[in-house]
Amino acid sequence: MHSTEGEYIYMSRVYNFNAGPAALPLPVLEQAQAEMLEWGGSGMSVMEMSHRSKDFASIVEAAEANVRKLMNISDDYEVLFLQGGASLQFAMIPMNLRRPGKTADYVDTGSWASKAIKEAKVTGTTNVAWSGKEENYMRVPKEGELNLTSGAEYVHICSNETIGGIRFPDFPKTDAPLIADMSSEIMSRVIDVSQFSMIYAGAQKNLGPSGLALVIIRKDLIERTSEDTPIFLRYSTHAKEKSLYNTPNTWAIYILKLVTDYFDSLGGIAEVQKINEAKAKALYDVLDSSSFWRAPADKESRSIMNVVWRLPSEELEETFVAEAKKAGMVGLKGHRSVGGIRASIYNAVPKEAVDCLIAFMKDFEAKNG
Repeated sequence: MHSTEGEYIYMSRVYNFNAGPAALPLPVLEQAQAEMLEWGGSGMSVMEMSHRSKDFASIVEAAEANVRKLMNISDDYEVLFLQGGASLQFAMIPMNLRRPGKTADYVDTGSWASKAIKEAKVTGTTNVAWSGKEENYMRVPKEGELNLTSGAEYVHICSNETIGGIRFPDFPKTDAPLIADMSSEIMSRVIDVSQFSMIYAGAQKNLGPSGLALVIIRKDLIERTSEDTPIFLRYSTHAKEKSLYNTPNTWAIYILKLVTDYFDSLGGIAEVQKINEAKAKALYDVLDSSSFWRAPADKESRSIMNVVWRLPSEELEETFVAEAKKAGMVGLKGHRSVGGIRASIYNAVPKEAVDCLIAFMKDFEAKNG
């Protein structure tokens, strides 16, 4: 699909702006297609091979090595590939890292942070150090706004909220270990992993297919876990077995390996960040150019992964989504809880997809403004 002078030509593959599961790099899909029936001389598909085999061991080891290289992760951290997505981590974190009688601090920046808070409250004392709910989650907290607990076990943030389209441009400095849900922006920008005690992310936005979570956790934190914690839900269990305690999502780990190979081929995360920032700037420039569009997120908190906006009426928004779909652009409807329009422009969404969307937006405004 491409656009020229306002003309949109639909082809078999659409431009995918879904929030997750989301776009994957085309070269990755093509390689996976080529290796679908037989991988690396094994005579079988990755989906068929034993997770205890040397062949799969080479895949999971390469995936971990890629993650460590791209994010510059030291040996002080374990890198784990777990099932259950980020949502299971909402429960595992307090079960493993908040000891009896202790408090954990959470920063409420939107839907996903709220879900993590709700899960944490099930098993212990949880302090909401700041909430943007009264402001409809339009920004992240400013320096000095956090009401942190002295002696807290950890501070939890969601670094990028997909629904509200906001992110932390910089991360809070905390005395307690800092934990971040980075599901919707993992590997989208260069970060200092050493600033965090734990980072986790569902794979289905920037790293691969659904059904897999990447967990990066400092080794000393793992030692906190009580013997009362179910064995399968202990980070120590999975660290000891190198993410192979039980049968993992082998296909998802394989795709993550290919995706991280692809990021490396682009020049690493610093180059990926440049591409992402250029895509987001081009889109925000259009949104800021006219009162026809309204981008509600605070400018200092704007996400470069999830761009959200409104049109003058809900009827126009419905028309926009429908006409965009006819033009080969899908996934632009805002989350059902807030409505509006949302373009998730993750790492795998090419610049030409954003260019096509921008051309469509300009034509739409000219016809409806």
